[in-house]
Amino acid sequence: MGSSPIWLRHDASLRHDIPGHPERPQRIVALEAEAQRHDWFGFERVEAPAAARELLHAVHREEHVAFIERLSASGGGMIDMDTAATGATFEAALHAAGGAAALVDALLGGDAPAGFAALRPPGHHAEPERAMGFCFFNNVAVAARRATAAHGCPRVLILDWDVHHGNGTNDIFHAADDVLFVSIHEWPLYPGTGPASDMGAGAGAGYTVNLPVPAASGDETYRSLVDQVVCPLITLWEPGLVLVSAGFDAHRLDPLADCRVTEHGYAGMTAALRRACGAVGAPLGLVLEGGYSLEALCWSVAALAPVLGAESVPASEDVAVHPLAARALDRLGRFWPGLAAQAERGTTWRT
Repeated sequence: MGSSPIWLRHDASLRHDIPGHPERPQRIVALEAEAQRHDWFGFERVEAPAAARELLHAVHREEHVAFIERLSASGGGMIDMDTAATGATFEAALHAAGGAAALVDALLGGDAPAGFAALRPPGHHAEPERAMGFCFFNNVAVAARRATAAHGCPRVLILDWDVHHGNGTNDIFHAADDVLFVSIHEWPLYPGTGPASDMGAGAGAGYTVNLPVPAASGDETYRSLVDQVVCPLITLWEPGLVLVSAGFDAHRLDPLADCRVTEHGYAGMTAALRRACGAVGAPLGLVLEGGYSLEALCWSVAALAPVLGAESVPASEDVAVHPLAARALDRLGRFWPGLAAQAERGTTWRT
């Protein structure tokens, strides 16, 4: 396996620009400036390729792909009250999806131990036939399907810690049993989906895990849900790949939501994932989603990148079980008996 973690980027991310919009090129400008100050945290920079149409078709209908292409070619326009395209949007979205897939290729091909696809526009709200919530193609879903189709990865776990529910990813894998989707999100909040009662359907029953949290939830809540719910799921299910829809808008400084996570919380969640992934031999990759305070975005990535890219697995920590985690363990027990056993064991989970 390659020794250096990778950082996927492309200048197309800078050209999709809606004046006055919170999902703006300055997010990447600030993030890359922060990375440069830290010598890119030791990550190898890789230019993200554009996604081929066939790659997108694993998730999106051709009619949707062609619509975004035509709209962008015509100079752009509004799709809904939050989402607009410009003449540069189609190219940027292709590289964002292609970069997420290239991250998977590197992780599963043994070329990198970990990585970060730091591209925009984000993707987790995009549905098979609909762009919404600043998103055009569902980058992390494209990446997960790249893992299963091109690499034969039998199981992929996606953790979405963006403060908004990843409705697109939720729906794409709702009936699938080879992709386990877990979302921690503020509730109620846009897009209004992701109740705890939604746990998948058909063959996918139990493979959708929604963990809504109230406004003002901070490190204690998020870290408990990752340590006591997500990491045990990794241990029990043994995925061949773990991807994070890494939004940073649950940070206390973010202007679009009301959670209170700190950069130290993001580093702690990443450490817990590193430990769980290391135990089952699963590589870990992050795919950028939201995060609209430039300071919070930079601080959070600066805190977690050394943890993500470290050669050694972070030391174990004891994390107290939050009541929301305890309720989730109880709720999921009928699908995951090992989680039910954990709920009965006590108040801490060591990761």
